[in-house]
Amino acid sequence: MEQSAPLPVETPILAGNRLTIDLAALARNWQALAAIAAGAETAAAVKGNGYGIGLEPAVRALAAAGCRTFFVALPDEGVRTRTTAPDATIYVLNGLARDLATVHARHNLRPVIGSPGELADWAAYRAQGGRGQAALHVDTGMNRLGLTFDEARALAADPRVVERLGLSLVMSHLACADTPGHPLSARQLATMRDVKALFPGLAVSLANTAGIALDPAYHFDLVRPGIGLYGGPFIAGRPPLETVVTAEARIIQIRDVPAGETVGYGATATTGRPSRIAILSTGYADGYLRAGGSTDQRRGADVVLHGRRAPLFGRISMDMMAIDVTDVPGAERGDWVELFGPAMPVAEVAEAAGTISYEFLTSLGSRYDRRYV
Repeated sequence: MEQSAPLPVETPILAGNRLTIDLAALARNWQALAAIAAGAETAAAVKGNGYGIGLEPAVRALAAAGCRTFFVALPDEGVRTRTTAPDATIYVLNGLARDLATVHARHNLRPVIGSPGELADWAAYRAQGGRGQAALHVDTGMNRLGLTFDEARALAADPRVVERLGLSLVMSHLACADTPGHPLSARQLATMRDVKALFPGLAVSLANTAGIALDPAYHFDLVRPGIGLYGGPFIAGRPPLETVVTAEARIIQIRDVPAGETVGYGATATTGRPSRIAILSTGYADGYLRAGGSTDQRRGADVVLHGRRAPLFGRISMDMMAIDVTDVPGAERGDWVELFGPAMPVAEVAEAAGTISYEFLTSLGSRYDRRYV
């Protein structure tokens, strides 16, 4: 008698929380931004471990979608990206650390040169026969990284500087692109046009995700979206692209708490009625920021259970948080609660914690069970 194949057995989740990461949504977000920036190359920022979703899965999905240029913050992120995308162009945004020019070249990473010291180190490496390429960062108004305009102009006085330093890109970074109409963006655009005139023929990059949405004038030759790829908001008052990350936590206990009782450390939140309080198996050790909790004076973040919102109740501790499920029928031990995702935007959760979605996404801890779809 022929035996039937055994039924598949789903591996039980041993973690108290889980992440569902939609790589197809990530790819579609890149394609949507590339369509807006048509005429310029669309790169991708994958720093911060791919904004928390995992650098290697992010790079694979983006490369499959057509991305050929990646931006990272650190050389080790660059090495990981190179291993995942052997033929990609990879820029290291945090510049050139001392004595690392040959390391960058060995892995075909392009440091973004942004100070006279870095420039001197790179020029010495190239003068000794080094063949690595680099980008030049010129500060246009953020006052963080980059050569001053006067330093860039002095550098451009050498007609062979692009060849001598192996430059493939000149770039800057917008400070206020997510605030439409901010006057600094227009000033930075004007300065970047002057920078472009200093280095004719060299590719120019200015726009992050928000810069892509501002105006085609900001696109130049290459745009480098970050947060918008991962489903975070990038223009004030406008909806984000598709949700990429859904974070959930498991209910480990539900308890009935009389009116007038407090919940959690510090006794900061008091029940105003007989309440059902659910305890979730997640906390700040998992990257859910402690500032998202509530007190009697301040409402914290919300979560979603069975299609209904439920507020956090009291302080967030290392491994647990409490939510009020009094108004959520059918809540049970073992239920999965959406911390943020399609029903609970990460930007709203971040705002309740006094921060931005970038911090929530890049703080996602190692204790989540990660599932890529």
